[in-house]
Amino acid sequence: MTPPEQAPPQELPATQAETACRDCPLRPLKLFHEPTGEELELVQSLKRRELRLGAGESLIHEGQTDAPLFTLLHGWAFRYKTLSDGRRQILSFLLPGDFIGVQQKMGDAAAHGVETLTGALFCVFQRDALWELHRRSPMMGFNVTWLTAHEESMVDDTLLSVGRRSAEERIASMLILLFKRAGALQADAGADGVDFPLTQQHIADGLGLSLVHTNKTLRKLERRGLHRIADGRLHLRDVKAMARLADLYGDGRPPQRPLV
Repeated sequence: MTPPEQAPPQELPATQAETACRDCPLRPLKLFHEPTGEELELVQSLKRRELRLGAGESLIHEGQTDAPLFTLLHGWAFRYKTLSDGRRQILSFLLPGDFIGVQQKMGDAAAHGVETLTGALFCVFQRDALWELHRRSPMMGFNVTWLTAHEESMVDDTLLSVGRRSAEERIASMLILLFKRAGALQADAGADGVDFPLTQQHIADGLGLSLVHTNKTLRKLERRGLHRIADGRLHLRDVKAMARLADLYGDGRPPQRPLV
């Protein structure tokens, strides 16, 4: 399906200073491995610019053939595929630190689109950055492989939800996994809740549920005292009960990971 013509994303104004890799606000977080000086220099040499988008803007269009690679520095986004009648399946939600666009590099065109959920800031890398990472640093090449394998495992868990989990189990699984991922980016690990920009339509599109069923299930879980979503924030009131309902492998806490 050919995507509709849209205005190109707006780059950061030239007067706004870009973030040097050594000063990246994500690197001090315990979630990310500490890089070597050589790795920082390599990533900095491959970074071309920064890109700022508003909420609801397209980063990559389905079928696009010239998309570069990105690291999400700030904000939320999601990967998706659509059918000819406009029905959409959200494949995964993207949070700061996620590396975007590798799948398109394995083929001639992007098999999925990427859209922002909130205002977002991206680091943009040259199109041949994958080759340069593998050629100049086997460890950084392994890091990219790790990141893509990890994302595949998250998609596998979503497939398990869509194929086998009940509506309650699907939503419980999504809420706790996103809560843990977002909490790992906060100093308090989510003790006072986490930002949660998803609408009920996003949840429905990510889990293969109708909007009505999503609404009813969310209210049912909230009445049971498992969670609360208010003012754009998600609070888990009973993490253990939510994890039991979701029937997760492990506790949902994201593993320490590389940052490109």
